[in-house]
Amino acid sequence: MLKDVYLWVLFWSESPYSPIALFTLAFAESFIFPVPPDVLLIAMGLSNPSQVFWFAAITTCGSVLGGALGYMIGSIGGKMVMERFISKEKIDLVHRYFEKYEAWAICIAGFTPVPYKVFTISAGAFYINFRKFIFYSILSRGARFFMVAGLIRLFGAEIRNFIEGYFNLFTVLFLLLLIGGFYLVKALSKGKKINGVGMSG
Repeated sequence: MLKDVYLWVLFWSESPYSPIALFTLAFAESFIFPVPPDVLLIAMGLSNPSQVFWFAAITTCGSVLGGALGYMIGSIGGKMVMERFISKEKIDLVHRYFEKYEAWAICIAGFTPVPYKVFTISAGAFYINFRKFIFYSILSRGARFFMVAGLIRLFGAEIRNFIEGYFNLFTVLFLLLLIGGFYLVKALSKGKKINGVGMSG
């Protein structure tokens, strides 16, 4: 069934309505649809490399708006909706992520292959700050889709197999670098504060 859905998605890459299909897929994937929009983004980008960054922007907008709808579903239906489609173990795991990391949990879900839809609905159910949710969704989803677009623009058709085969590994490495950079900035800022106190004393 997933193969049929995959072929259906690729069919839309040849359609004059492909930007609308891309937006719709990105929107739906953020709260219900199982196929990530990267599939269609890659196909459309390879067909028309000069427009790939525009396609990435469409994907980002659709995904974030879909995420906002997922958030609203979560805030209205809450755990009742989640318990119908998601196992209790996953709900508890996501809840712990939000309690411990909050913004980072959204970034991880938005950028990596972790199902974003689980976190969009959960964010509403657990009453995560909506502005933070939207901001970090734009940041993480934009980073993901523009990274794919950049690779296509730089390397063309040769990059397709690499993206599809090694995307999971690449995103994990990128995330580790991102978190490492965050802690480095935090450590440096603490160091400056300590030095500032010492100098003032």
